[in-house]
Amino acid sequence: MKTISVAILDKIPLFAKMLKKYLSEQRDLVVNILVSSFDELTDRLSRQQVDVLIMDISMQDYYEQLKQLRKEFPQLKVLILSMCTDLQIVSDLQDLGIYGYISKTEDGDELIHAIKMTADNDIFRNKLFTEALYLNRHKNMKKADSEALQDLNDREKMIVQLLWEEKTNKEIADELFLSIRSIEKIRQDIRDRLGLKSTVGLLKYALYKRIIHLNNAIYPVDLYTGN
Repeated sequence: MKTISVAILDKIPLFAKMLKKYLSEQRDLVVNILVSSFDELTDRLSRQQVDVLIMDISMQDYYEQLKQLRKEFPQLKVLILSMCTDLQIVSDLQDLGIYGYISKTEDGDELIHAIKMTADNDIFRNKLFTEALYLNRHKNMKKADSEALQDLNDREKMIVQLLWEEKTNKEIADELFLSIRSIEKIRQDIRDRLGLKSTVGLLKYALYKRIIHLNNAIYPVDLYTGN
C-alpha cells in the first residue's frame, strides 16, 4: 500500500501535535501539513498536495471554509474530527462532500481506519455518519425527473445498494465482474444524471427514493417515514 499523505487543521496546538505523533507512528501514514489556521492551510495546500485532510470544526466559519476547500482543492478528501456530535451539523457537512465524521472521544484505531478508507476514495460510515445520512434527507434534495429514476438500471441500483453496504469499488467490481474503473465511471454517471455532487448525496437520494434495501436494520427512526 502506498504511503498516505495527511494534513491536520486544528486550532489547539497541543492536541494537533499529539495527533501528528500518533499518526506518524502508523505504518503507511505521513503527516505533511500541521497548521492551526485556515489561511495557513490553504497556503500550504497550494504548494503541496495531500491525500486526506483531518479538520476540526471548532473554528469560526468552518462551513464556508469547507465550501472554499471544495472549490479550490476539489480532489482533497476531508475527514472531520471534532468533539461536536450534533447530527444536524454532520448532515449539513455531508452535503459538502466530507468523507467521514469522527468524534474526538473515539478510539484512535477508528481514525486510522477512516483515513485509509478515505484515501481509497471510500466513505467512512460509522454510526454517527449513518444516522446523519437520513436526517432531513428532503433538505437540498435536487428534484430529478421521474424518468431519471427509471433510467437507473438493475446494475446501477445494485451498485448503489452495495455502496450502502459499505463495499469498496474493488469489492463491487469483483461482485459484478467489472473493472474498478468501470465502477467509478458508473458511479459518476449516476451522480451526473441525477444532479448529485457526491457519493453521500447519492446515498441520501437513494434513501429518499427507496432504492436501498435496509436488510431489516434497526434504526432509531424509520428511514423512510421519519417516525
